[in-house]
Order: sequence, then C-alpha cells, then structure tokens
Amino acid sequence: MAAEEKDQGKITPKVMIVNMFQPEADIWYRNFPSSGLGDLLTVNISVPGLSPMYPQVHCTAAGDVCQVTTGESEINAATSITALVLGSSAQFDLRRTYFLASGIAGVSPKLATLGGVALAGFAVQVALQYELDARELVAEVPADAAANANANSNNPPDSDHPPPPGHPSPNPKLTTGYLPYGGFAPSDYPTVLYGTEVLELNAALRDRAADLARRAMLSDSAAVAAHRARYASAQPAGIYAAATRPPAVHACDVATSDVYYSGTLLSEAFENTTRVWTNQTQIGQPPTYCMTAQEDVAVLEALLRAHLWGLVDYTRAIVMRTGSNFDRPPPGMSAYDHLRHEDQTGFDIAIENQYRAGVEVVRGIVADWRCTYEAGVRPANYVGDIFGSLGGTPDFGPGSMFAGRGACADSAGGATEEAAARSMKWRRGNAGGRRWK
Repeated sequence: MAAEEKDQGKITPKVMIVNMFQPEADIWYRNFPSSGLGDLLTVNISVPGLSPMYPQVHCTAAGDVCQVTTGESEINAATSITALVLGSSAQFDLRRTYFLASGIAGVSPKLATLGGVALAGFAVQVALQYELDARELVAEVPADAAANANANSNNPPDSDHPPPPGHPSPNPKLTTGYLPYGGFAPSDYPTVLYGTEVLELNAALRDRAADLARRAMLSDSAAVAAHRARYASAQPAGIYAAATRPPAVHACDVATSDVYYSGTLLSEAFENTTRVWTNQTQIGQPPTYCMTAQEDVAVLEALLRAHLWGLVDYTRAIVMRTGSNFDRPPPGMSAYDHLRHEDQTGFDIAIENQYRAGVEVVRGIVADWRCTYEAGVRPANYVGDIFGSLGGTPDFGPGSMFAGRGACADSAGGATEEAAARSMKWRRGNAGGRRWK
C-alpha cells in the first residue's frame, strides 16, 4: 500500500473474516489468540450501518486480520457488507483484502456430511423463483399452453449468446412448486433475470483455500458418527455414501435461501436449480450444491458492487461453509420430525470446524502474502454475476448484458441497448414469459 495511506492511519487487512451470527464469531474470538496471528478483539471500530447487534469491526493490533458479523439472512448480510465497504473508507483500505465468508450450513448427504467443509465455486440464489403450493400442482404442463406462450413471445433467442441446455420435454411433469421466472417447468432456464441468480467465484483461489483448509484436523464425535450412519441404508445403494464418512474438505457449491428449507423434495428441486442455472447440464456434472445457507449470495453481491467502484477486489472472495445439519432426513424419518424433533448433534463440530479450517486459510494467506497473495490469485475461469458486470462472458445464463466489457468499462455506459431492450421485453411480455428453445 502507498505510504500516504499508511500515514493516514488506515487499516489495510490482508483478510476480513465474515461471520453471520454470534456462535460463528465467538469461536474466532476465543481461539484466534493461540494462532500466533494476534487477538481479534484488540482493535474495535464502530462502522455506521452495521447490524445493531454487531456494530463493530474487530481487528488484530497489526491490522492484518479483521472480523465482522453481519447478522443472519440475506438482508442483514447485504446491508452489513455494504455498510462495511462504503461506510468505513476513512478507517479501512479493503482493495487488497481477502474476504473469507465463514459459517455453518445445511449439508446435502449426497456430497458431504456433518462437520464437513465446503469451499464454493458458485453461489446460487435458489429461491428466486415463482412458487406454487405443492398441493395445487397440475400433473403436467399443458403442451398447448407452453407452445402458445412460446409462439406468441416477442423475445427471440440471442443468437450471439445461445442459452444453455436444460429445457424440459415438450410436455414436462411438475415435480416441485418452484418454477424459474419466465419459465414453465423446473428445468427451464429463467428468462426474467434480476442479476443475483448465480455468482461465480475465483476457482484458482477456491482451490488454494481448499488446500489450505485440508491442513486442519477436523473435529468429529461419536454422537455425530452415529447419526450419519443412519444414512447408510438409503436407496439406491450408496446415494448417501458421503454422509456416512468422517468430515472432510470439499470443493462444491452453496445454495442461498432465506427460507430454511428441509426435506428430500425441496432439496432435490434446488439441486436441479443449481445444476441448470450454473450450466452444469451442459458439461454432464452431477448436482453441485452441497451446502445451503442464507447469506452467501448477499455477501458476494455487495462485494461485487463495491468492486465496480474500486473499493474491493471481488476475485479475492472466498465462501466456506461447514455442515451443521442435513438438508433431508435419513430413511424412515419424516421431513417434519427431522427438522423439528431430531437432534442431529452437528452444530458444535460445525462451529469448531469452520474455525479449524478457516484459521488455516487465514494463516496461509498471511504467511505467503508477499510471494503470492498480495498481487492476487489470477482466475482462469469467468468470475462474477449472470449479467457479466465485471467483464467477460458468463459461462452460464444468456450472455453478458455489457457486451463482454463489464459495467465499469470506458464507454460501457451500462447494459447494451440491445440487452436492455431484450430484458424489458421479457418483463412486458405475457405473464408466463418464454422458454429457451
């Protein structure tokens, strides 16, 4: 950093730890002094706009590592991170800071287990959809209704950026009450876009963070092992094999939803959402969401917008979640009993492991700062939102709204006229929108 900035007394953290509620933060406060990196409660700075429950940013004496707690839910997370990056410019310089969003989550038994750690490549706002009460579902989408909606659409496909596959059969069955905006079936791609549906992170940084996290000795317990063993008998055989194994570190994605959903049907519906919206159908990958939480898309969107104003570097964002509860029940148990009556015993080890894995990530960044992390980890993949706001063309969705230049490119002036017109047509069209063909 420039000497003049240091003379102004600004704190220039190498890492900003982002927790969502008190138990996630407390373990960092208690244990961090033994890490050799300092005490997070040495410097405490009030920032206007942070949660009234968590009004301060906490930092070590050297200022290398800081921590903030956002409050739970998308709104709390977005407003707190926005307040941090916009309201603290007199106290902090965050342009080279790595943001480690670290918290507990629901976990898919298909891909991970209680106490397991996930480093995300995608964060998907899975509940940003139409919703029908499942008791009112039709058996299948009427073929004539879907065909008529397509025929009457004034929104031809974008030939320069064709939509990804994943569209349904001509007469699809409805297996869930969630339908993408503008779509007729769960396997449609949304045609009315808000911009926060999918956020992609720096895969090279994610992989480095996962390697660092694997240095940790993760916590486990006999009670947790007994609970996860109940998933061994699920059919087809082996479908929940990952659930029965001890905690480990995984590279897999996160679903964001303010609704704390639970049960096999909703979880499988959002697996499909994650697969389709991230374009995993094109490359033949299995469902990639393995953790579900309430804040990640909100944290990332706030950082992305701050990046557009040169306040942070979005390519330095890391999302790490640890499994505290399964998102669906084991065989022989109802979804209701699993959610409200069953003690899954995973909370304590999830809290413990988000610290154990997280502190290794922090330690690795600080230790290798000058040689690797100060200059940044160059991404090899597309990084950003579904609009292409940071530049480049998303590898999911209908293509860049900014002709690949990004929202802040000279002369970009916002979305291209063609893209903006296409978006408005989607919104003015018939209530059902259209399906990608």
